[in-house]
Amino acid sequence: MQPLPYIEKNKDRFINELFELLRIPSVSADSKYKADVLRTAEAVKEKIKSAGADTVEICSTAGYPIVYGEKIIDPKLPTVLVYGHYDVQPPDPIELWTSPPFEPVMKDGNIYARGACDDKGQMYMHVKAFELMMQTNSLPCNIKFMIEGEEEIGSDNLGIFVANNKEKLKADIILISDTGIIANDIPSLTVGLRGLSYLEVEVTGPNRDLHSGLYGGAVANPINVLCEMIAGMKDENNHITIPGFYDDVEVLSTEERAEMAKAPFSLEEYKKALDLSDIHGEKGYSTNERISIRPTLDVNGIWGGYTGEGAKTVIASKAYAKISMRLVPNQISDKMTKLFTNYFEKAAPSSVKVKVTPHHGGEAVVTPSNSIAYKAASMAMDKTFGKKPIPFRSGGSIPIVAMFKSELGLDSVLMGFGLDSDAIHSPNEHFGVFNYLKGIETIPYFYQYFTELSKK
Repeated sequence: MQPLPYIEKNKDRFINELFELLRIPSVSADSKYKADVLRTAEAVKEKIKSAGADTVEICSTAGYPIVYGEKIIDPKLPTVLVYGHYDVQPPDPIELWTSPPFEPVMKDGNIYARGACDDKGQMYMHVKAFELMMQTNSLPCNIKFMIEGEEEIGSDNLGIFVANNKEKLKADIILISDTGIIANDIPSLTVGLRGLSYLEVEVTGPNRDLHSGLYGGAVANPINVLCEMIAGMKDENNHITIPGFYDDVEVLSTEERAEMAKAPFSLEEYKKALDLSDIHGEKGYSTNERISIRPTLDVNGIWGGYTGEGAKTVIASKAYAKISMRLVPNQISDKMTKLFTNYFEKAAPSSVKVKVTPHHGGEAVVTPSNSIAYKAASMAMDKTFGKKPIPFRSGGSIPIVAMFKSELGLDSVLMGFGLDSDAIHSPNEHFGVFNYLKGIETIPYFYQYFTELSKK
């Protein structure tokens, strides 16, 4: 199998087709984009069909649909189930983009657009790799696609779909590209993901906004109270103060931490890339450990009162915040949500009322690095990058990986091609053309090696 000639011949088309998908604003979190999300599902269906699938369908859910497709060449051969998502994050704040988020542009070897890396670009690598294998008569096993439209809002309906379609989704391994590599010259495979608990809190003081002169000093200001409560959730060492928060945290051995430390990392380059004069985090852990094997608590948004132009001197009736906790193995998301809720309710002074609304969550996962599938992915990357990939744990969360294991009994291979610098979830998200094409080149080798190793 030689993927490069086909890629070289078709690379401009591959890029233009991705641009077509990126132009559709499939923001699942905002209902005003509903028609665009549905239009993206139809586009993905047509792309998988034209790539060579025998069966492609749009499967309805209580929310946005799931695109399912398959090519079964021989039921006796292994089956790879590809998971991805076609929805994207909101583009806000729009004013910080250097080009419109849904008008993709090529600049300095990168494709700039919302969803370029997360996950349209990485998902579409699999569609084009499938096309490549079909057109070069090199597909060695069966392939199934399951591309959803709710990943960015918690995949609420995916679990129901999976539970109700176990026979349809029967496979030997799940292949996911929603992660990244350490660098373009340092390939890596993700073997661990953190879990997640995402909540919204509301603090209510007086029954209406009040004049800050007439009432200031006599009535609790919900914004002040909320800020004080949030500040109290961490101590001077940046340890989280919620009682029981660390009870179930997986503690890695000195030897395991030493192995992790072998991954290439420059603290100075890290700070420079983020324009930071210093780093910040939990005492006793390195930067890489803080973003992979340790849990976190972060405010993702906070608001209340008057935020328009000019001045309006009020004490707000309400204040709000969105808070996420990244969790590590053995921390169960439901339990952590309850611990947070109990803490927040008890920490509130009697002068305010509080409300905690859980949004979504998922469990941390560590994938096996001694399996046939991992070995096949390692061999594939070694083939195309010329280097054996480094196994590493990511700080991100893909909650459905644990769900796939519990519902389908299948492990996942996390073979992503993004970079930390791709600005996913941020203004000016981008994806390297090198990475996009390298993914299309590498994925067919995974199929080849996975099929060969499965026969032994």
